[in-house]
Amino acid sequence: MKGIVFKSTGSWYLVRLENGTVVEARIKGKFRLQGIKSTNPIAVGDKVDLLHDNDDYTITEIFNRSNYIIRKSNNLSKQTHIIASNLDQAILFVTTTSPVTSMGFIDRFLVAAESFHIPTVLVFNKFDLLDEEAQQFQRQIMDRYRAIGYECYEVSALTGFHLDLVKALLQHKTSLVAGHSGTGKSTLINKLNPDFHLRTGIVSDFSNKGKHTTTFAEMHEIFDDAFIIDTPGIKDFGVVHLEKSEIKDYMREFSSYASLCRFNDCTHINEPDCAVKNAVSEEKISIYRYESYLSMFYSE
Repeated sequence: MKGIVFKSTGSWYLVRLENGTVVEARIKGKFRLQGIKSTNPIAVGDKVDLLHDNDDYTITEIFNRSNYIIRKSNNLSKQTHIIASNLDQAILFVTTTSPVTSMGFIDRFLVAAESFHIPTVLVFNKFDLLDEEAQQFQRQIMDRYRAIGYECYEVSALTGFHLDLVKALLQHKTSLVAGHSGTGKSTLINKLNPDFHLRTGIVSDFSNKGKHTTTFAEMHEIFDDAFIIDTPGIKDFGVVHLEKSEIKDYMREFSSYASLCRFNDCTHINEPDCAVKNAVSEEKISIYRYESYLSMFYSE
């Protein structure tokens, strides 16, 4: 029988079968010996085959993934952890206050999503907390990303502001909802379907950072044919699956200038006659995005 993994704790899985029944399943030990380099052999969103024996369900096969997205493992920095698979889109929750999401984090996420061909939408939450000056600052950031082709929305999960726009984004899709702890992901899901009663957290007064409320990634059917994968808050997001020389290929605004560089393999850092660096100097490419690129290049 076939199903989709809705929740993974690392040792057991909740799988929704084709008839809508949700069962608890485990995996065969040999899965960990099949060359899967991530810390989790099965991820939320995986399409699997199961064997039913009495009251026990065993996952016997993972079908090919159309895509997936990973981060560094929390415990083993040299290994990766698959956050979710078979995604139609990713929705990255961003807050410019309480807590502040850094542009470096946003750009790392976008590069990773680009590399796996996952369309990404930026949702700027907690609009209700912004005064006029803060709204203007946030819209400058949004304009920066819209200029390179990313959809951006201002919302308030707490008040429901622009909730209809988010609901339209989710229809007929499987969407990863990601972002730092405290950005309001679970609050949004509760607004979309209050029956879930997902735990929501507060932001620490001491650190101004969110407290983790989601422990494991989990998929929810918000309404008919609209699935959200809720993820644990991500402190750091690395592009560990990419070589340094590949990162530039997923900074989408670089592409129209890269062909004009003197060298075909230009890294856009130290080479002479670099069209990308010239575009940065002429403010055709955001200096903030370029600095994010340098940070990724030198840290990975």
